[in-house]
Amino acid sequence: MSNNASQLERLTFFSDAVFAIAITLLIIEVHVPHVGAIDDASYWQALGELRGSLLGFMLSFLVIGLLWMAHHRVFGLLHDYSPKIMWPNLLLLMTVAFMPFATALMSSNPRARVPELIYSGTLLAAGLLQRRLFNMALRSPHVRTDVPTEEVEAARWRSWGLPTTAALSLIAAWYAPGWNNFLLLGIPVMVRLYAAAGRRRALRQQAVAGA
Repeated sequence: MSNNASQLERLTFFSDAVFAIAITLLIIEVHVPHVGAIDDASYWQALGELRGSLLGFMLSFLVIGLLWMAHHRVFGLLHDYSPKIMWPNLLLLMTVAFMPFATALMSSNPRARVPELIYSGTLLAAGLLQRRLFNMALRSPHVRTDVPTEEVEAARWRSWGLPTTAALSLIAAWYAPGWNNFLLLGIPVMVRLYAAAGRRRALRQQAVAGA
């Protein structure tokens, strides 16, 4: 294994560890209710009061999971890397590590504008940093030679899914705090649309070049 390949592996392992820790810390903010009575109704009521925290946990778990999946997919396309991606990768991991706090703030204050703005703003920052990282990483000669050009282009375009949806959620948070989170459920759809657009663009360019 070359030295650069070994360093790429270390970078990937470190990133995976940060994603794993952040996604695990989300559940710490969901506190077990302390119920004075032992009847069923009291427990159901106490659990019902946790619905905001539980929904925030599930939403952020899926978002961080999508960030990790994209990171895993893109770094799997590489056989080498440029040291220039170190800072963008570190800044992305910083926003991921901040996610448990942003999630707790948002889920503890449902329908509050400022917590929702901070939460959506954090996702927007993570999406833009991920976009910057992938754009720098997916450059020749760092991409594996066996990866089709259209798949590289799809990976680049796919990274617009999160920042686009987060930006829409950020705008909606000003007018309808709380309800704006429903827009974030569209992240997987937006990612697929962008990936398909990037793939079609690459295939068109190949067709023109081959004509």
